[in-house]
Amino acid sequence: MGSVRWAFPCGAWRPRRREWLLAAQLVQPEEKERIGQFVFARDAKAALAGRLLMRKLISEKLCIPWNEVHLQRTSKGKPFLANNLLGIKSNYNFNVSHQGDYAVLAAEPELQVGIDIMKTDLPGSSSIPNFFHIMKRQFTETEWDVIKSMSNEWMQLDMFYRHWALKESFLKAIGVGIGFNLQRIEFNVSPLQLEIGKVYKDTKMLLDGEKEEEWTFEETCLDDHHHVAVALGKQEGFVQKDFDVYSMEPNQPQFTVLTFEDLVASGIPVAPEDSAYWDNFCSKQEGPVKQSSHSR
Repeated sequence: MGSVRWAFPCGAWRPRRREWLLAAQLVQPEEKERIGQFVFARDAKAALAGRLLMRKLISEKLCIPWNEVHLQRTSKGKPFLANNLLGIKSNYNFNVSHQGDYAVLAAEPELQVGIDIMKTDLPGSSSIPNFFHIMKRQFTETEWDVIKSMSNEWMQLDMFYRHWALKESFLKAIGVGIGFNLQRIEFNVSPLQLEIGKVYKDTKMLLDGEKEEEWTFEETCLDDHHHVAVALGKQEGFVQKDFDVYSMEPNQPQFTVLTFEDLVASGIPVAPEDSAYWDNFCSKQEGPVKQSSHSR
């Protein structure tokens, strides 16, 4: 029951009827209904993949039958396992994120965990400098200096999203959402360039200007466009003495990219098949039509 890092390429997933209906049977009815309300197919696929990742994790790592897994959400929207657990299992912490072309999951047996993924993509019809101006208040002056020190606008945008993923991973780990002043947290990223597939733990965080020693951050590039940040910290009420978050995971876990078959391998349906759910999915456009930066 160790560390888990999973990724599912939901952007490239083109589900057949059988796959989509099976996947819908493997999540709780209220989640299935929520996912069915997404306007775009890409968002429905990502959300469904996120639920399947969580249920796979709990079923396989905590040995709870898939159809007995009961997930709920906190008041801030963070999913958690509502089943009664005893012993070390009750400390098991997990988090999911989906954006761009992937849904990702991180889980830890004894650490508080938050994960965020960001795809480096052009900001709609806005220019990159204008986008940065709009987002100015989200980062400190030091962070902006690092972002704008990159040699071209695309690399600056890439560094922007790297910082954004780091901030979101921390907020998700502590379970807060809108309303937290992002300038309270500042990241000193290291190294400046990340190799695809390698896990880095060198980036440091300042909270209210003070170096934060009880949190560590894993960074991974799944490909040329996707940054993943995993925030790891001490769980509240955890009794281990002389806690050192840096020594908890000597082997930095790399992401395993799952197939759809991997995702549903331990699945047990929780609801009957609903053929109308496929019709609903087929009626959706994959995503919004991107406007040209030159359009009026």
